[in-house]
Amino acid sequence: MARLLFTAFTNREDAVALAHEVGGRLGAEGLESQTFFLDSSDAPDLDPSDLVISLGGDGTFLRAARLAHRFGARVLAVNLGRLGFLLNVPPDELVDDVKHSLRHDHVVERLALSIALPGGQAEEFALNEVVLERAHAGNMVRVRSFVDDDEYLTYSADGVMVATPTGSTGYNFSAGGPVVEATLKVMMITPIAPHFTIDRSIVVDGDKVVRLVTLNKSAEIVADGRSIGSLAAGESIAVSKSPAPVRVVATRSFELGFRLRESLREGHA
Repeated sequence: MARLLFTAFTNREDAVALAHEVGGRLGAEGLESQTFFLDSSDAPDLDPSDLVISLGGDGTFLRAARLAHRFGARVLAVNLGRLGFLLNVPPDELVDDVKHSLRHDHVVERLALSIALPGGQAEEFALNEVVLERAHAGNMVRVRSFVDDDEYLTYSADGVMVATPTGSTGYNFSAGGPVVEATLKVMMITPIAPHFTIDRSIVVDGDKVVRLVTLNKSAEIVADGRSIGSLAAGESIAVSKSPAPVRVVATRSFELGFRLRESLREGHA
């Protein structure tokens, strides 16, 4: 039987309380669960049949999705944030959604990124985006982009990102990039505060490999808001579709239009 793993950060008292409450209600029906803290140094051992339940906002979901992806497990996204662009399960429906998820294997497969670092280091993972950004305030970084073997544009900017459809409503959107339906298999190359160069995103097929090369200065590599390394001038990263998608439980429709309207309403309130 699938194991249930509630995930949360230790400083989210509401999430921890919800895990105890729902875990107790499910336990009374013979369904065992565990709670795992995402800021712990430990790592749980999962398998593809398990269900990872994210309790928090979008940041919690990104960490929980990373954990689930590592083992091929499914992830259920519960919204304890303000809006939660990535989340579509309200807390008061969690018990029913967990039961439904255990009876059915309805998932939406979301494209994730594999990031090859220089020097043959281990590849990294991102669900939203990977960014090459300036290492020091007051400096721009020059980044040359390639798609497969085809040279594209060279940017002078605060940074350049490669975003997924899931990440299109995050940093990509803030930087002026397009909103893309989450089920599309594409990647977006979006410059951040470019200087005297094109400021539009380029959308490429998800089966391509995007290579970003720093030309003049060092740059930081940031994946889903986490610093994962740095590049010296002349070094590059290669970004491609992860061999395995992130398997997000689909217990209801994801109403992107509603979330966009609510987000824009909040932003202009």
